[in-house]
Amino acid sequence: MSTPKRYRFDNQLPTTRTPAPLPVHRPVPLPEQQQADGRHQEHQVVVQHFHAAPPDRTLQRLALGAGMGAGAVAAGVYFLPMLIIAVQSLVAALMTLAVILAVACWAIVTIVQAVGGSTGNAAAKTLTRTRRGRLRRR
Repeated sequence: MSTPKRYRFDNQLPTTRTPAPLPVHRPVPLPEQQQADGRHQEHQVVVQHFHAAPPDRTLQRLALGAGMGAGAVAAGVYFLPMLIIAVQSLVAALMTLAVILAVACWAIVTIVQAVGGSTGNAAAKTLTRTRRGRLRRR
């Protein structure tokens, strides 16, 4: 009995091609430039103005100029906004706590002033008389 057609492997898998080696780019010195007076300048000086860039780009340029790797700069660009949001949420929570504490202190001061003033003394005397009267009745 012959094997059904669906199990026959007549078509072989294609062979994988090995990729050609990538070209290696080596640094090439810039050609010398001749100035108007006949002198030669070895290379052109690049003047980069940091203040002309947006703030996030300025930070990137300073970091790259300081010798940090591009990965560190990318991590800073990625994580800095998340850090700012986390600090803002922490500050919002602390502000809410400060408002609650301020209201509680205001309430305590108001109650202490009411008890310590003339109306507070009168209320305390009335309360004392009422308690004494209840104790005598028993």
